[in-house]
Amino acid sequence: MIRVTIVSPNHALRVGLRAMLNRHPNIRVVGEVTRLADLNEKETEVALIASVSSVRLPVETPDCALLFLTDDLDAVRGMLNANLRAWGVLPADVREEELHAAVSSVAEGLWVGAPALVQGWMRLPRGGEVAGEESLSEPLTSREKEVLQHMAEGLANKQIALLLSISEHTVKFHLSSLYAKLGVASRTEAVKRGIEIGLISL
Repeated sequence: MIRVTIVSPNHALRVGLRAMLNRHPNIRVVGEVTRLADLNEKETEVALIASVSSVRLPVETPDCALLFLTDDLDAVRGMLNANLRAWGVLPADVREEELHAAVSSVAEGLWVGAPALVQGWMRLPRGGEVAGEESLSEPLTSREKEVLQHMAEGLANKQIALLLSISEHTVKFHLSSLYAKLGVASRTEAVKRGIEIGLISL
C-alpha cells in the first residue's frame, strides 16, 4: 500500500485529489497539509504537491518522493535539482489513471515527467544525454512495448497476461527479452530506462 500525503492550500482541490487517489486499491491518502513544511515523513511515501505558486524544501531533504501537479515548471525547478529520492511533474489537469500511474512510479523511486513540461530538460543518467530508442542494440517489439507500458502502470504479470489475452509464461518471456534489450535486470530498472528513452508515457 502506497501512503500519500496531499500538500495544497486549496481545500477543494485536496478533497478532489483524495477521492481520485482512494479509488486505487494500492494507494491510501494518510494526510492533508497546506505546506510542505508540515509534512509527516514517517507516514508518507509520496507527497502530492498541488496548486502552489512556489515550494521550498525544509532544512532537511524529505525522504519521501515528491509528485508535483503544476503547469509552471519554473515554480518547482529548484526542487527537482535537489537531492530527492524520486520526483515527478504532471499538469494540473491530470487524468485519474495518469495520476495513479505516476504515484506508483515515484513510489518505486522513478522520475516521472509529462513530456510537455520536461522535454529536453529532465535530468537523466549517463552524462545527462537524452538517448532515444535508437540507442538500443535491438528495438523492442510492439508487444514488448505494451508489456513495458503496463508494467510501468503497476500491473503484475498475471494482470498483464489477462489484459493482453496471453499466458503468464508468455509475459515472462517478453520481460526476459526486453530486459536484455534495455540492458537492465529488474522491473524498476526497466521502467526507468523506458522513461529515459521515451518508450513509456505516464
